[in-house]
Amino acid sequence: MSKKYFSAPGAQGPYSLAVKAGDYLYISGQIGHIDADGKPLASVETQTKRCLEKMAELLKTAGASFDDVVKTTVFLKNQEDFAKMNSVYTVFFSGTKPARSTVIAGMVFPEIMVEIEAIAYLPQV
Repeated sequence: MSKKYFSAPGAQGPYSLAVKAGDYLYISGQIGHIDADGKPLASVETQTKRCLEKMAELLKTAGASFDDVVKTTVFLKNQEDFAKMNSVYTVFFSGTKPARSTVIAGMVFPEIMVEIEAIAYLPQV
């Protein structure tokens, strides 16, 4: 099976931002507590939007889109933020929705409110 690793500046740890293995693209958890200019984002809505913008960039780099995503996992710091996160999430996944798990979890940094990972299916043509 062939593999391709996607890396980018800013990864905070010993991992790849995404790995294409066979027909699948595995996207590491994306966080969005700062915007593209390094300014803090303080709401779960703005953080969710930033997470998914970063995911869109990784999908595009791999020749994919949100339509190719078959599974996501959303990690939320606070259960009360579920509806707010969901309102932004549905903008990005407006077509057929992927399978999804949502977990209430502690985050690596206290300012992080949401993290989202994904698996996309990209059959070899």
